[in-house]
Amino acid sequence: MIAYCTNVHPAPDLAGILAQLDRYAVRVREALEADTLALGLWLPALVARGLAEDGTARQHFRAELASRGLTVSTLNAFPYGDFHDEVVKHAVYFPTWTDPRRLQYTVDCAAVLADLLPDSASYGSISTLPLAWREPWTGRDDDRAAEALTELTLSLRAETRRHGRPIRLAVEPEPGCVLDTVSDAVEWLAGRVDPDHIGICLDTCHLAVSFADPAETVASIRRAGLDVVKVQASAALEVAEPGTPEGRRAVAEYSEPRYLHQVRENAPGGVLAADDLPEAFETLPAEHPWRVHFHVPLHAVPPAPLTSTTDVLVAAVAAVDPGTHVEVETYTWTVLPGAGDLADGIAAELRWATQHLRTGVVA
Repeated sequence: MIAYCTNVHPAPDLAGILAQLDRYAVRVREALEADTLALGLWLPALVARGLAEDGTARQHFRAELASRGLTVSTLNAFPYGDFHDEVVKHAVYFPTWTDPRRLQYTVDCAAVLADLLPDSASYGSISTLPLAWREPWTGRDDDRAAEALTELTLSLRAETRRHGRPIRLAVEPEPGCVLDTVSDAVEWLAGRVDPDHIGICLDTCHLAVSFADPAETVASIRRAGLDVVKVQASAALEVAEPGTPEGRRAVAEYSEPRYLHQVRENAPGGVLAADDLPEAFETLPAEHPWRVHFHVPLHAVPPAPLTSTTDVLVAAVAAVDPGTHVEVETYTWTVLPGAGDLADGIAAELRWATQHLRTGVVA
């Protein structure tokens, strides 16, 4: 099964999470005519803390999920707090991996996930941010982040001993961050972390924005002795001729104030960067193709002259090991121009993913 990520749903507490699942996830499962639906669950930090401290609450939550036909093998622990403020932008990168709150949140998520795993799951995965936004960041910050991941590994090992199945952290490279590309993440992680417990989250929108080759990227992760622990199945926005009036007008429709939409231009001399769409319009030459960090629905072709990078997604999933967790993560539905009914859209994405991605992947 392929999961869908619930960070698209704003929910400040456990009751709110269950209400959102009733409103959307159950409808998605019914639309797919499936007995069960896999979730990539997002828990705000306060919710994760409460569940981690209360084993009875965890068992009750597991029962609530089961009664709705929902299963959880992976958590998205990138956003820490409210992911649906009017303006999120750089706030999503806080707290960083130098902040003890990030470590505690992830430890809490591991404790929760261990009790939510279905009997069929061979492991659990938790995706996390690529340390921090790129600035300010120092060598001392490198050391502090490595220390935090070492401490986390002790907790992950303990969960593995208690439950018999590993909980693994998946570090998610993102444009503009300390670990901007997969190659940055591989270089930073290799030799610093225990690869049995920490690896890569391959977000295929981020991968596409970097203009990296999917198959070679996965091969480079393996060569470094790391694993792709989780794939976030996502597609970036692409415009072949951003300098034309038509191209500029089309991509401008996706400029909005809530989320950061990093832009990369594939120039012959190297990839050029802008941290958000408004900046891209001002600073990039717009003489070569752009890819934009805007997660667009997998099944829906953007209006011409725009396209999406689902080809990168398909190639990346084909390259990873069978059994790797795959989570559809289109958190941008609420800011998507012309978005329709959310449950219908998520169901359509999951149908597309089932039809187009290699069989054998699991959530």
